[in-house]
Amino acid sequence: MFNLVVFASGSGTTLQSVIDAINSGELKAQINLVVSDNPSAYALQRAKNSGIKTYIINSKSKEDIDNELYNVLKNYNVDLIVLAGYLKMIGDNLIKNYKIINTHPSLLPKFGGKGMYGMRVHTAVFEAKEEFSGPTIHFVNNEYDKGSIISQTKIEIKPTDSPEVISAKVQAIEKIQLVEVLKKFVCDYNM
Repeated sequence: MFNLVVFASGSGTTLQSVIDAINSGELKAQINLVVSDNPSAYALQRAKNSGIKTYIINSKSKEDIDNELYNVLKNYNVDLIVLAGYLKMIGDNLIKNYKIINTHPSLLPKFGGKGMYGMRVHTAVFEAKEEFSGPTIHFVNNEYDKGSIISQTKIEIKPTDSPEVISAKVQAIEKIQLVEVLKKFVCDYNM
């Protein structure tokens, strides 16, 4: 079985899409752990509702978080770490020892980097009067949103689309795109 660990900081809607794909049989994988830096993240409740173990990060500094998570993850089978709305920088121990991917709500390299997440991205896309946006899935390295791109889906933005409308369009596609990317990882794993 292909083993996932998901990191999330917020509501966990992307996590839920992965859980749903697993439960429906569309994605032949299992989530062994959901990690969050936010004790009140609804992602943790979504995990618990599905019988998935959860872990809340205790450390504060990047290096301490890195060491803490490295020690925690040693206790789990991990084929891939998925950052699904996780806002902290990933440390070197995790980068060296695990394959890690991230979902980002813009067509990188545009509108990426530190502090560019959620509605901040969609507002920036709106204010720049972009004709297209869409989600990017990329490998994680030691810079925000700079890892090699795995997949992008371009969607048209109408001049009348508000940041909220852009967000809804991108999120709907992002969830489908992530499941498709994960299916390719599972396929490669099983070859």
